[in-house]
Amino acid sequence: MNRVDVVVLGTFVADLAFKAERLPVVGETLLGQGFAIGPGGKGSNQVIAAARAGARSAMITRIGQDSFGEMARQTWSQDGVDISHVLVDETAPTGAAFIFVSTKTGDNAIIIESGAAANLSATDVRAAERLIAKANVFVTQFEQPIEAAIEGLRLARSHGVTTILNPAPALPVEDTIYAHCDYVTPNETEAATLTGIDTSTDEGALQAASSLVERGARNALITLGAKGALLHGEAGTHFVPAFHVADVVDTTGAGDAFNGGFAVALSEGQSPVDAVRFGAAVAALSVQKAGTAPSMPNRTEIEAFLRERR
Repeated sequence: MNRVDVVVLGTFVADLAFKAERLPVVGETLLGQGFAIGPGGKGSNQVIAAARAGARSAMITRIGQDSFGEMARQTWSQDGVDISHVLVDETAPTGAAFIFVSTKTGDNAIIIESGAAANLSATDVRAAERLIAKANVFVTQFEQPIEAAIEGLRLARSHGVTTILNPAPALPVEDTIYAHCDYVTPNETEAATLTGIDTSTDEGALQAASSLVERGARNALITLGAKGALLHGEAGTHFVPAFHVADVVDTTGAGDAFNGGFAVALSEGQSPVDAVRFGAAVAALSVQKAGTAPSMPNRTEIEAFLRERR
């Protein structure tokens, strides 16, 4: 691959999804109402979303020398993802995630173990500098070590590459990380954790976004679930409504779908507001299917969805 549109630094984990009416309490056993195993991990989900949305995409991560690692390679191969900087770790297994999906609402709860990706280092990221420098957009999260994320953001910005930090799971970080971010994209819960501000109201969400910008981010983009998304910063202040979805099957991976789609639109030169709308369309389509990576829509589906809602 001579040039890439979107480079993602993050994790691959095997998703082990269980469906039930509710989570068990400690000491209780419940009968499930469905089980599936498939590819996941925030970074991998985002790179698959980007690839299916039409971007030349590349992944930077570590996987184990095991069956879950083989699942990762097959997943990326099917969507043409560049894996030249996917490292095989001989000392750690590929990551895995327990996912509970409510049969009543489609909402989810997740426990993740990053596995080999927890060994990603700043040195690994520097080895991928030429790949990052060729990209239009660089994306990372917090499922791998924060030091690796910071190095990726720093390198990308040094080469004029647009940077997106999806701070999930939300962790306490030094404010210096935000200076490397063109866009910080937490959901409302993550934004509240990062800023200490209640984001349950529109005013609170704007205060949280302003706080992230004051800490150094060029733009804060807070996703608000069914309410939409708030973009605030150098791009102005914009509330972008979500698309109504009548049949929600599984919300797992919706945030990853949004970030992958948003990155693709930015890489194509769309305005930030249009890019948010594009990301929202990708997310809306993804929640209508089960699973994470398997639920990501292709470009034809996305464009048809957007045409119908103009």
